[in-house]
Amino acid sequence: MNEFWMMAIGLGMAFHGLLILWVGGLPRALTPGESPTAPPGTPEAFGLFWLDQYSYIGLILAIVGGGLAAGEYLS
Repeated sequence: MNEFWMMAIGLGMAFHGLLILWVGGLPRALTPGESPTAPPGTPEAFGLFWLDQYSYIGLILAIVGGGLAAGEYLS
């Protein structure tokens, strides 16, 4: 029964992470080309910072969840 829950949690994490990446895209540091900038202290700069953090959370969830599901599948 433990394998079922680990697989379910891993797939759920991966799915949620991929949904976040679909909405937010990859973080600006990981995308090629010019990335948008804004003057420090402005609402636009805060929005870019928030979007980057959101994208990093999605990337980590997708990687960890996929690894967890793959590890349970292969074991």
